Amino acid sequence: MARERKDPADLSIEDKLKNLYQLQTMLSEIDKIKTLRGELPLEVQDLEDEIEGLTTRIEKIQEEIANLQREVSSRRITIQNNLANIERYTSQLDNVRNNREYENLTKEIEYLQLDNQLNEKKIREAGEAQERKSEEIRRCSDTVTERRTDLDIKKSELDEIISETRAEEEKLRERSKSLEATIEPRLLSAFKRIRKNSRNGLGIVYVQRDACGGCFNKIPPQRQLDIRMRKKIIVCEYCGRIMIDPELAGVQLQAKGEEKPKRRRRTKKAEE
Repeated sequence: MARERKDPADLSIEDKLKNLYQLQTMLSEIDKIKTLRGELPLEVQDLEDEIEGLTTRIEKIQEEIANLQREVSSRRITIQNNLANIERYTSQLDNVRNNREYENLTKEIEYLQLDNQLNEKKIREAGEAQERKSEEIRRCSDTVTERRTDLDIKKSELDEIISETRAEEEKLRERSKSLEATIEPRLLSAFKRIRKNSRNGLGIVYVQRDACGGCFNKIPPQRQLDIRMRKKIIVCEYCGRIMIDPELAGVQLQAKGEEKPKRRRRTKKAEE
């Protein structure tokens, strides 16, 4: 029969810390793989966002040009109607019966002529606006073409890096997922929160030279003793990272009594 997996809550503190440190090691390896990609994912995202923004801008300008064209068409129709009315009112001037009718027709003709002048001015302005907007579309289209070329290059570089590391990353993710199942949910949640708030992504560290391996602040001797006892989970009072002793992390540190060999000083006699 296959041995049943222990409930994570029933594991000893030592086993919990050991599993947690193994998980940290795997996650750090995944972080290294991500680092190999550098800024490429962000650059790809920025280029995609820029292209999308430019494409939206082009569509908006095209809609503005269409509105201007409709406006020009409407004003041309108005001009034609005004000309027809001017011709009709001019022919009526020969048949007026009094000065009042003559003045009314004259004023109406003047108004229509002024209206035509205004419409012609608006048509010229709309034409100039269309030219400016068409030029802006050309500039945006040229930029989109350049950005698409850059995007293809960046995507190709990113895909190449991802393909080289995909197998290793997937393997690490599978192992880390299996290991997460052996860690108490509350402890795992706290660990992930600490990792998220740490610039180097370390949620659990071992003691190095009587100091926290994350922030390098000194740890009091009594606290170091508690860490070595592995009876409770202890966090750094400065950075909040979970701390373990080097032995549990599988790290061999130099004993305090051992001294590094001193470099021999060159005597004046030797120099001569």
